[in-house]
Amino acid sequence: MLVFEFKTYRKALQFQAIDQAIRTTQFIRNKAIRLWMDGLAKSWVELSRHCALLAKEFPWASKLNSMARQAAAERAWASISRFYDNCKKKISGKKSFPQFQKNCRSVEYKSSGCKLADNRKSITFTDKNGIGRLKLKGTRDLHFYQINQIKRVRLVKRADGVYAQFCIDVNRRELIAPTHQTVGLDVGLESFYTDSLGQKIENPRFYRTGEQKMKRSQRLVSRKVKGSNNRRFARKRLGRVHLKISRQRFDHAVKLARCVITSNDVVVYENLRIKNMVKNHCLAKSINDAGWYQFRVWLEYFGKVFKRITIAVNPSYTSQECSNCGVIVKKSLSTRTHVCQCGCKLDRDHNASINILNSGLGTVGHTGTFALDASNAWGDETSTPSGVTLIEQVMS
Repeated sequence: MLVFEFKTYRKALQFQAIDQAIRTTQFIRNKAIRLWMDGLAKSWVELSRHCALLAKEFPWASKLNSMARQAAAERAWASISRFYDNCKKKISGKKSFPQFQKNCRSVEYKSSGCKLADNRKSITFTDKNGIGRLKLKGTRDLHFYQINQIKRVRLVKRADGVYAQFCIDVNRRELIAPTHQTVGLDVGLESFYTDSLGQKIENPRFYRTGEQKMKRSQRLVSRKVKGSNNRRFARKRLGRVHLKISRQRFDHAVKLARCVITSNDVVVYENLRIKNMVKNHCLAKSINDAGWYQFRVWLEYFGKVFKRITIAVNPSYTSQECSNCGVIVKKSLSTRTHVCQCGCKLDRDHNASINILNSGLGTVGHTGTFALDASNAWGDETSTPSGVTLIEQVMS
């Protein structure tokens, strides 16, 4: 599944119609959650039937396309299913109990309610909300795909406008020549990562770079009167600052992951628990700013696209163990050089990356991988599964 995104251009009345469709989506989702809480719906089919009853009860809800109403109920059932799965897996802590949505920003159309123009430059929404025709601007070309391959269309509201997302049912595969190279990656805060060859990639620190501008924009929001137009404009400026930082981090992760995958046949990295690591309040901001999780997700996705092997290994003692003799050399975070009694002297991160590579080539990888929805367009069959050696995966 691929997701192509285009920015839309519209008039003020069309913008209001999009807002109304998004509010209707939020209303139907919250009603579906309430129905489940009251014990009146125990399956997705019952929630889907309830959408028709809501359309009859509330005339303004019937203006939204029937498929879009069902998509809103699907969102509710997705949160319910996730809660059930977390309970079955006995995940510690919160189980993600379904919550009422307060700030919905998207509406989703399925097989009806919208029609793409023949030139693929505009899209027309045909329901009773009055959205009408929207012009599309983007770098992707939809002419390569048939209309029946476009399974869903989303309208997503962001700080700098409204975007149209097209979910296309296609399996992306690209063939490139083998490089006969293997690499181990040790991510860090001083440098984004250090590979087993000793090369370091600088940590861009996008959040730290834009923090001053963000604080200034936040102060301007706080000074404005609540409910005024000036405060609304200040909030939009603040939202654009946050949006720019998130896009910078996203772009950095995608380009770097693609470069690593296309340059190596086997990529080994640590199976880090980011959720536990950010509990350290001294390092939480820097860890979130680095974006290790997003980098790993794109590594696995491009590994599936280019048919490369990605292995996630246990991070225990990768920094303490000597890559030359295997002796454990205790060191604190402030010690940046690994010195062993066998005479091995390496950079701390370089030593860790060699251990990560050796561990990945000598053992099995991470059990399973991320299972993400189509809106993110990642893969879910990339990491080496449990009980399968590296050679067996290559042969399969």
